[in-house]
Amino acid sequence: MQTDGNRLCRLWAHTLLTAVLAATSLASHAQQTPNDYYRAEFVILERIIEPDAVNEHMATRKVDAPVDTTETLYSVGSGGAATSSLKLVSRNELHLGNAANRLERSGRYRVLMSAGWYEAFPPDYKGKPLRVEIGDWLAQASQRAIEGHITIDRQRYLHVAVHLNHWQQGKIATPAAEAVRTDEAKRENKLPEGAESGATTVASGTSLALQPDVPLELLTWIRETRRMRSEEIHFLDSPTIGVLVFFKKIEATP
Repeated sequence: MQTDGNRLCRLWAHTLLTAVLAATSLASHAQQTPNDYYRAEFVILERIIEPDAVNEHMATRKVDAPVDTTETLYSVGSGGAATSSLKLVSRNELHLGNAANRLERSGRYRVLMSAGWYEAFPPDYKGKPLRVEIGDWLAQASQRAIEGHITIDRQRYLHVAVHLNHWQQGKIATPAAEAVRTDEAKRENKLPEGAESGATTVASGTSLALQPDVPLELLTWIRETRRMRSEEIHFLDSPTIGVLVFFKKIEATP
């Protein structure tokens, strides 16, 4: 009888210990999933379109220097290796993964970046700019065709600011560059006396070859800030590039 009592006590103690451990595990998991915790997802795509079909004519637009930031969303180096300062999850885990696949299969778009990560975005959150460097490698300028940054903030709602430039290799010469090179040609007796500065032909009638004074031309850009509702897909775009954004709220375990 005493033996059965001891067994019953041990069984009760084991059951109680198991319950305590389970409760501790649940509490620990809840602490690991704080309030205002989200999975942020971004897909950046390029429309397959000839540059000459773009009517924006932005080659002379002034562009601010790249922001100074220590955070990188997605950067593809000259050798093709991609890096990020964030802990990115697999594309298969993303809600936008299917959308990215459909866009690629359409043959009209090229997905350049598909990235997602988990992070807490509490009220009054001020995010650092996240650097983006993707697209074709422009050897003349030693950079990617699409570069800029994306910033996430939160007041009452989440806000995403997209600041992306789409570049191409330089094709035109500015008037200032033409004047300088024409003056150089005149000093070398390649142009007749009295020729106007900025002329583009030499005495023989052949065209004076002009190279741009900068190696890049701006094709298009995105400059947009938008409020984001969680569980909704948002699309920001320009004639050549687009950005899909999605936030998934991760509920804390009770």
